[in-house]
Amino acid sequence: MGRWEPNARGRLEQAALELYVERGYEQTPVAEITKRAGLTERTFFRHFADKREVLFGGSGRLEELCAGAVAAAPATATPMEAVAAALDAAAAAFEERGDLVRLRQGVIDANAELRERELTKLASLSGALADALRERGVAELTARLAAEAAIAVLKVAYGRWIDGGQESPLRPLLAECFDILRTASARGTANAR
Repeated sequence: MGRWEPNARGRLEQAALELYVERGYEQTPVAEITKRAGLTERTFFRHFADKREVLFGGSGRLEELCAGAVAAAPATATPMEAVAAALDAAAAAFEERGDLVRLRQGVIDANAELRERELTKLASLSGALADALRERGVAELTARLAAEAAIAVLKVAYGRWIDGGQESPLRPLLAECFDILRTASARGTANAR
């Protein structure tokens, strides 16, 4: 068994995703994932707490990426511009993984437990965005609202990106959603797109 070969984590993620697509999440035991990856169960549990985390293991890195983008936004950026910069950075990461992101979402969409886990991870991302905004000196309520609005924009744009077969890049879809949100909240605006 190639247990000491490099990229064990990536191999486990790839094997799990393939099996989840082929058999379904519930029907895929950890033993089958490790067998396909050519690794041991012990190695699996060194990288992941459970088989759900194979799909969500990158959420900590995503939070760091987004918080870093908020921190790096120009000092003159509004809270919404700062979270838009964070989502732009996230979009680049999603686009990089292309088809794997789409397969992952299909597995999540097919399982209620995984959909619930995804909502928990999105709430955590919202908290990280709010924390990053507060570190910029943004007031508590404004930080929380901007972070939650960013998550709503992400969910809608990401859904459109996945449903559209990723034909369009994610970044313009995010920008469009932010524009619609700004228009919808502008005084005297009856209808947005």
